[in-house]
Amino acid sequence: MMTNLFSVFDPCTGIFSLNWLSTIIFILIIPYNFWFIPNKLSLIYNNLLITLNLEMSMLMPYKGMTMFMLSIFFLILVNNSMGLVPYVFTSSSHLMFSLSLALPMWLSFMIYGWFNNTNMMFTHLVPIGTPFILMPFMVMIETISNLIRPGSLAVRLTANMIAGHLLMSLLGNSSLSMMVILMFVFIILMSFEIAVSAIQAYVFMTLTTLYSSEV
Repeated sequence: MMTNLFSVFDPCTGIFSLNWLSTIIFILIIPYNFWFIPNKLSLIYNNLLITLNLEMSMLMPYKGMTMFMLSIFFLILVNNSMGLVPYVFTSSSHLMFSLSLALPMWLSFMIYGWFNNTNMMFTHLVPIGTPFILMPFMVMIETISNLIRPGSLAVRLTANMIAGHLLMSLLGNSSLSMMVILMFVFIILMSFEIAVSAIQAYVFMTLTTLYSSEV
């Protein structure tokens, strides 16, 4: 039972598994007129892009990084949303996907910060107003909290995407009579999953931006 339940998150279902291609499958469903002819979908996309760009510009100290963060946002948003489509593999529910996004960015921030803003990086280890006796402990705490940042980003995204899918998988194993009763519950869960898909993409982008602002 548990094997069948968690098999929906298994990326390798065969020798020639194409599950990871779900990360780019959205390209097939975007019509060509989305890129050439103005429509409602492109209007929503442009308004969202402008709004997020203004918000990221206030947090991001480096010019040009906002487009990179917005690209990460839309990549995660599309992968989270495509995971809600039946029989489409949810790539964002795996640490391989989320950690491969969080770890390189965190490493790049750390390498840039320690080589170019060494004094500022040392300053972040001891908050302002810390008593002299507590300074060694604060350095240890801040160092540990800094080291677990990529893990917390990756686990937060993965855990939130797995939770809803597991719950729907558990409810989907019910009998036909129970399925009719649980249909309303499924509709509510799908609504929550759509909201979680957008929120997690936004949280990942915002936290990464905040981490970069400390460098």
